[in-house]
Order: sequence, then structure tokens, then C-alpha cells
Amino acid sequence: MALNHLLNARYGGPADIAAGADQINPVLETLLAHRSVRHFLPARLPPGTLDLLIAAAQSAPNSSNLQLWSVVAVETQERKERLAGLAGNQAHIRETPLFLAWLVDVSRVRRHGLAQGIATDGTDYLDAFLTGAIDAGLAAQNVVAAAESLGLGTVYIGALRNKPGEVAQELGLPNGVFPLFGLCIGRPDPQRPASVKPRLPQAAVLHREQYVRRPVQQETADYDRRMQAFYAEQQLPVVDWSKQIVERLHDAASLKGRDRLRTALSEQGFALK
Repeated sequence: MALNHLLNARYGGPADIAAGADQINPVLETLLAHRSVRHFLPARLPPGTLDLLIAAAQSAPNSSNLQLWSVVAVETQERKERLAGLAGNQAHIRETPLFLAWLVDVSRVRRHGLAQGIATDGTDYLDAFLTGAIDAGLAAQNVVAAAESLGLGTVYIGALRNKPGEVAQELGLPNGVFPLFGLCIGRPDPQRPASVKPRLPQAAVLHREQYVRRPVQQETADYDRRMQAFYAEQQLPVVDWSKQIVERLHDAASLKGRDRLRTALSEQGFALK
């Protein structure tokens, strides 16, 4: 696919990008064409697909080879139904043939410590949780790229954190394991195709040498217009992106239960010192 076409879709219009057409390759085509898919065909994935995707996940970088993450694969309809109920009743969780719950997991290293008679007090500190969260995110994104290279569609589910205690109970998570987010994977329904959602211009997110605070109106005015056009094209409510993000983080209630994350983390055995 032509680079200009991919970039124009990614930025919702002409993109001032210096890359030349000779720099495009299949990996970049997959990454630039990413879109969230929320409508799946019911067919199960081919045998071996899950194993291949997890191999891709484990090929991602991780800090000090600690590998402080795990993943639960959910394919039974009953459990997907219950997880959907805990995550805002999102229909695509019910429809997807494969749902992956990504976890920070310090329980494994703690169990190794117990077996060797060595303390693992470092897992009580915030950095251990951040390490697991970052590495789980890297692993999951490898899965997204791998799945899309196979012609599959994906969508992340942040609402798994709305009721993390209930999710932990549903998945049988022990002390020291915390649910971060979910990932739906399946064959996209061709009758309900997904579109590439425009992103902010690079000038809004790319800083060279040092961070530069620019007037927000300068950064996002044109992006608001491009997003309005995208919403209209998708027959969605037309709103300003800049207003939408502020409302999403307006107060505790707008977090939809995630304002209790610190308490939920403590209940799952994360001291966060």
C-alpha cells in the first residue's frame, strides 16, 4: 500500500512527514494501517494461533529479563459474558473468539524467592509494578502487530480496570497478580469494517532535545476538525476531541471505578512503596 495513503489515513489528511516512499515495507504497512476492530466473526482461530501470538509476546523486550507479566486466555462464552459485564458491557468482549487478560505478575518471583529462602522485598515497591505494567504493554503490542499481520483484528479493553477485584476473582488471580487490560482478537466482520482513527499531528507529540510547551489551540485546532470529520463519516456523535479528553478525566466519577485502583492494588498484594 502506498505510503502517502497510509499516512493520510493515520493523520486524517495530508501529513507533513519526511519519510520517502522507498522506506515502506510490510512491517510498517501493518503498523500504520492499525485500527481497532469491535465486530468479529464467531469462528474460532486456527489451531496454534494462540501459541504463535504468545511467542510473539515473549519476543518483546522486558526489563532485566524479570518477565513480570502473565496473560490469561479466555475462550469460553460463559466467562467472556461475565468479563463483559465487569467491563462496561462491551459487546465485542462477548463476540470475540479469543480474549486475553494481561497481568502484572510478581507472584512468580515471590514464589522463587520462597523456594530459595531469599527475600523479595523489592516487589513491594512501585518500580516493580511499573516494570510489570510496561513489559505487559510491550508484550501485548507485539501480539497486536502479529495478529494483524495474520489478517486478524484486535481491540484493547482498558475497562478491565473498572472492577479489578471482581476480575481478579473471575480469573483466579493470586496475591501479587493484577489485571491491567484486556485484548480482543478475532477475524474482523467484513460487513462491519473498521476505519483508521486519525492521530494528533506529530508536532503535538514529538519534541526534539527538550520538551516544548505550545499553546494547546495551536496543537489541536486542526486535529479537532479532522476528528469531527472522522466522527461524521463513522456516523458517531460529532464532538471536539480536546473537549472529550478533558471530560474523560474531569473527576473521580469520570474514571468509572478506576479511582479505586490504589485500593485494589493493595488488596491484590501490591504495597507500592
